[in-house]
Amino acid sequence: MEFEALVQSRRSVRGFKNEPVPRNVIEAIIESAKRAPSSMNTQPWHVHVLTGSPLEEVRRRNMDEMVGGAKVKRDIVSHGEYQGVHRNRQVDIAKKLFGAMGIARDDKPMRQDWVLRGFRQFDAPVSLVLTYDRVLDPGAVCHFDLGALCYGIVLAAWDRGLGSVINGQGIMRSDIVREVAGIPEDEVIMTCVAMGYPDDSFAANAVRSDREENDEFVRYVGFAD
Repeated sequence: MEFEALVQSRRSVRGFKNEPVPRNVIEAIIESAKRAPSSMNTQPWHVHVLTGSPLEEVRRRNMDEMVGGAKVKRDIVSHGEYQGVHRNRQVDIAKKLFGAMGIARDDKPMRQDWVLRGFRQFDAPVSLVLTYDRVLDPGAVCHFDLGALCYGIVLAAWDRGLGSVINGQGIMRSDIVREVAGIPEDEVIMTCVAMGYPDDSFAANAVRSDREENDEFVRYVGFAD
């Protein structure tokens, strides 16, 4: 796919076919994504790819813990609830998703079901857990580097007909992920990418989030008029 078409067509996918993703396809995705830039070529990232029974255990235990009222236990520091313009954008995409799925504002059971889907990583057949070397904490540079790798992964997946969604809800209990996946203590669990073949009958998959106009967040300094 041409780059511009790839970037403009990509969207987050939250409904997947019950179809396994071949390991060689995931390997090809990572092979492409690892060309992402990193600070001074440090390449601080690790990718743990889960499928089958280990992934089922992660999503079941993560969901059970969160539904049972357990506290969030993530390796990274959370910003807390969004406020202001960030909250507005969060609400905007939620309205679009709920509208597509026919979930009414006062339909608490369906809204709860949506939350549970997030805790289950939207039942995707594959989860890529992204980590970085703990020795690099504290600091945001390695977070930036993982963001570049993560975007490379979702683009490379889309180019191969695979959908994905970056899914912090799926690792709210990072201790469970670490235990099941055997992730070493010297790695910090940053996020995960739920991935699989898109189910086109899942209405939310057609939803695209809006982006602000460039004038809202871009300044040009030193350019001639």
